[in-house]
Amino acid sequence: MAKKATAKATKAVAANAASELRTKTPDQLRDTLVSLKKEAFNLRFQQATGQLENTARMRAVRRDVARIKTVLTAKAAEAAN
Repeated sequence: MAKKATAKATKAVAANAASELRTKTPDQLRDTLVSLKKEAFNLRFQQATGQLENTARMRAVRRDVARIKTVLTAKAAEAAN
């Protein structure tokens, strides 16, 4: 039962993060995307050298990148209409 509660909480956090991203401008989103990609690179480097402590952060960063790309695509489609 605890796993279900955790999954619901995670989905709620993701939905909240997505709504916060929608309020940002495309330039702000691109800046955030660049910093997340740099962080992902650093995390991959740490993993390769055996220094990575929080492996879950890699997944979170990857999902944040996807979330930002989704919002940017939606904003571009909205602007095209």
